[in-house]
Amino acid sequence: MSTIPLLPGIHSQMIDTPRIRLHVRFSGPDDGIPVLLVHGNVSSATFWEETMLALPNGYRAIAPDLRGYGDTEFKPVDATRGLADFAEDMLALMDTLGIDRFHAVGHSLGGSVVYALMLLGGARLRSVTLAAPGSPYGYGGTKDIDGTPVWPDYAGSGGGLVNPNFVKRLSEGDRSADDPQASPRVVMNSFYWKPPFRPAREEELLSSMLAIHVGPDHYPGDLATSENWPGVGPGAVGPNNSLSPKYVGDSVEHLVAAAHKPAILWLRGIDDQIVGDMSLFDIGTLGKLGAVPGWPGDEIYPPQPMVSQTRAVFERYAAAGGRYHEVVLTDCGHTPFIEKPEEFNSAFHAHLAAY
Repeated sequence: MSTIPLLPGIHSQMIDTPRIRLHVRFSGPDDGIPVLLVHGNVSSATFWEETMLALPNGYRAIAPDLRGYGDTEFKPVDATRGLADFAEDMLALMDTLGIDRFHAVGHSLGGSVVYALMLLGGARLRSVTLAAPGSPYGYGGTKDIDGTPVWPDYAGSGGGLVNPNFVKRLSEGDRSADDPQASPRVVMNSFYWKPPFRPAREEELLSSMLAIHVGPDHYPGDLATSENWPGVGPGAVGPNNSLSPKYVGDSVEHLVAAAHKPAILWLRGIDDQIVGDMSLFDIGTLGKLGAVPGWPGDEIYPPQPMVSQTRAVFERYAAAGGRYHEVVLTDCGHTPFIEKPEEFNSAFHAHLAAY
């Protein structure tokens, strides 16, 4: 079923749910303890295959391609619902498979999807593992650990900030390495992990990046113009807009107040350039570095403190009766389960066993 070669021990199939037709990878026994793995942006479940195969005996890995990614059916994402479209797709999948309770794992965008799962189906989650997740306040457009918006219209977040040349090369299936800012291969090897690391399955992971629906109805989505710097704000369609604090920022209070609080394991690389307090994908950072003209300064538009925001929210979560544990991996970037699999799996498997 997969258009990208699968590792031995992984099989995939199309699963029809009441919401959408999902392409799903599986490994482990059919009656094993279910572990749902949700991939990040500009990727697919291909990224999880080694992690799936490394699960201890008795666990069943379930790794879908999200809508608009990989071989799953394309349907637009209503960004005004935040990550709810993605999360409801995941719950529909588990319902279709006849699975009530499960462990949930999310990487980057997938981590934000898991936040939404915690709100929509927290009682069903045995545990939560987050690998380099975005801030619970969203991506871009906020300025302090409390997630305060920089501008009332959330300018500086959403799909309008993506490099159009990168989008063009994605749409063309470009496998070259001739542009350090726009070639998908170079972006992957520069930012998905810490250079000079190169994964063994580089070609399959690049294919995974390129298996994305590109256009204003998905990636990078639409945009709104703004009188505020940098001149663009979130639109209403697509995954990048769904991450805007305009649509997800108020979910933090609900997360902290939720009746069901699955234990959280948070793993991240200390050298992550995509999610960090000085993220190179954040417009505040780029303005501060002089890469985007017109920056209004630190007092008005500082870099988003993504990691500090996440930790502050998790501290509140713990104070309200939940649990979280942070693991920081050295010499590691944005994809710790690929860059540091032994360290990642050691903490991950212990977390699974505890719940």
